[in-house]
Amino acid sequence: MAKQIQAIRGMNDILPTQSPIWQKVEAVLRSSVSAFGYSEIRTPIVESTDLFKRSIGEVTDIVEKEMYTFEDRNGDSLTLRPEGTASTVRAGNEHGLLYNQEQRLWYMGIMFRHERPQKGRYRQFHQFGVEVYGIGTADIDAEVLMLSARLWDQLGIKDHVALELNTLGDPAERAAYRDALIAFLEQHKDKLDEDSQRRMYSNPLRVLDSKDPQVQAILADAPALMDYLGEDTKTHFSTLCELLDAVDIQYTINPRLVRGLDYYNRTVFEWVTTSLGSQGTVLAGGRYDGLVGQLGGKDTPAVGFAMGLERIVLLLETLALTNDIAAEVDVYVTAMGDNCLVEAIKVAAELRQQLPTLKVMSHCGGGNFKKQMKRADKSGAQYALIIGENEVANNQVAIKPLRNNNEQQLVARTELVTKIAELI
Repeated sequence: MAKQIQAIRGMNDILPTQSPIWQKVEAVLRSSVSAFGYSEIRTPIVESTDLFKRSIGEVTDIVEKEMYTFEDRNGDSLTLRPEGTASTVRAGNEHGLLYNQEQRLWYMGIMFRHERPQKGRYRQFHQFGVEVYGIGTADIDAEVLMLSARLWDQLGIKDHVALELNTLGDPAERAAYRDALIAFLEQHKDKLDEDSQRRMYSNPLRVLDSKDPQVQAILADAPALMDYLGEDTKTHFSTLCELLDAVDIQYTINPRLVRGLDYYNRTVFEWVTTSLGSQGTVLAGGRYDGLVGQLGGKDTPAVGFAMGLERIVLLLETLALTNDIAAEVDVYVTAMGDNCLVEAIKVAAELRQQLPTLKVMSHCGGGNFKKQMKRADKSGAQYALIIGENEVANNQVAIKPLRNNNEQQLVARTELVTKIAELI
């Protein structure tokens, strides 16, 4: 026998038993962004490597360790997209969507990062994101957070997630803080872990995000970013907090929250959960007013967030909120005898045409009554339609309930559509 080929490590299959959960999550995402008036954008999976180096930052784990990068036949360096924001900005610049305009956009698609596979994190993963361009005020930051809060409400997990907020200030403010932070870290250099020592000069704010307990203990005495912020930045942040208070969105201000990408400024946020162990972030984002200009466009304010769908599906499964999500069939049509097959096919076709939202599965492959009813039950259908020789001769159809103890009933063939519409 030929050797069986396995999936690549970190690239997982979504099986038919799992896909209804994904469809449920995707439907909630689409309906939520639609309710806020956002428009979908779809970008290529493969982009120029320079796009991500310029946007994400060369001294980041994503660029240094995780990107799937290769040379094509022309010698150009290409990368499988590791996140969606850079591609969205590139598309907006290229097609003239951003300058002096307002755009409320969303995307959903596959991303790639070569990180260590673990539960809920894969090398090929699905990301959903929201991007708003052309609005620089705090009210749009609040709207984006309101939209994210709606997702948790619609998915039934709002009591299992919490919002953390911070502000990183503007570039000049952050530069002043950066100098002060470097000076502080230099005093403790020999006690920093290897990653923190490497980042101390190239990206010192990332040291604040270190998971090393010893580094976190040192940072307890580090200068506070809030002390280096100007009045405009403080007003922006206080206005955001006031708006969130007004719509009763609870939050915690976390001064250590910096996000892992270079392009953030002012508002940053994460929705976190304690239900998935140490890997607790389920949605993250913030403001990135300099990114459009950084990628060749005119300076344009921007804010948004992204979330991995695998993490959301895992959270729903962990909280046992997927048990009632199934690929349900409403009606299973059987043909009890070769002479009944044509009539069964006609019945199924008529039901699908007259009741377009009805989920109708037809039995195929023959078999006796027991076999067909076993398949009907396995399909999850609420009712089996039994079409045997007697039913065909009398121009009737037998309707057998499969999910309760109600009696089987015979209905006239001409009344079947009406009867099914009443039952389902």
